[in-house]
Amino acid sequence: MPSFRTGAVTALLSERPGLQRVEVDGRRAYVLTQLTGPVAVGDRVVVNTTAVDLGLGTGGWDVVHWNLARDAWSVPGGGHIMKLRYTSLQADTGAAEEVPGYEPPGDLAGLPVVACGLHSQLACVAVVVRHLVPGARVAYVMTDGGALPLALSDLVVALRAAGLVDTTVTAGQAFGGDLEAVNVRSALDLAAGAGADLAVVATGPGVVGTSTPHGFSGLEVASVVDLAAKGGGHPIVPLRFSGADRRDRHRGVSRQSLVALEHAHARAVVPVPTGEPLPGLKHHDVVAVDVPPVGDLLAAAGVVVTSMGRGPGDDPGFFAYAGAGGVAAAGAVGRRRAARDSLR
Repeated sequence: MPSFRTGAVTALLSERPGLQRVEVDGRRAYVLTQLTGPVAVGDRVVVNTTAVDLGLGTGGWDVVHWNLARDAWSVPGGGHIMKLRYTSLQADTGAAEEVPGYEPPGDLAGLPVVACGLHSQLACVAVVVRHLVPGARVAYVMTDGGALPLALSDLVVALRAAGLVDTTVTAGQAFGGDLEAVNVRSALDLAAGAGADLAVVATGPGVVGTSTPHGFSGLEVASVVDLAAKGGGHPIVPLRFSGADRRDRHRGVSRQSLVALEHAHARAVVPVPTGEPLPGLKHHDVVAVDVPPVGDLLAAAGVVVTSMGRGPGDDPGFFAYAGAGGVAAAGAVGRRRAARDSLR
């Protein structure tokens, strides 16, 4: 059950659209300003301390639930579609699908859809695609398998600043993207309609994982593959890999990646760095690709990326396997463009 306490805002550490980082009685907390409005030093606030009290991997931050310095808070919503439905923080974010005049495309027309099991893979895919196809427009579709507010993602902020992600779409209960979508399939329509050359679909930060066969956020990769293929897209799945993780299930190619692919009904392209062993996935197209130095590309773009606290120097295999998804996507973008040009 949740744990709450009240306290005074003692410091404002940083702020950006949708997010403030503060201290409440000297303890770190963040404020989702889209939901509760901003706070100021001296305001008394109600703080949810549950995750930190349990020692969960939230980065050690409490969450401001309400600002007692105000009696009311209201901002116009984007429509009638609610997110965080049936909670005390449900908000009328609206959805792009309900905007008058919106017409979804007939199908995805071969749009490359890169289905990632981890948030950090997004950066590896995006930087490699932009390296190989400089003008490619990248859309990030954030699912509701992890954090729900897009504003929490420092990585997305960095990728936008570096010009590596052009459009963000938040699907399901996730919120705060350039476009709000009711579900992942519709989010892919929106990405295509926004002119994206590819869509990278991934959970937000803070994935959930257990040691059980199916109890992990990344199982959603299976449904993303099926939805993309059924909609006329071109699904690509970068494998989760680690040469440094101490957990057996994530050492080498993660069992979670393999389980997700086993649950997909449609075929996906599964790229593997050249020279690495090819996993036996009978129902998917496993291909070897030459991966550029992902760590160097990220450094040149000024984007710092870690996975489970490890950077490119600590776990180069993770970045190479994730970057392989970018190589496969870049090839698909090039073929799709060539096909379009041939019809003109």
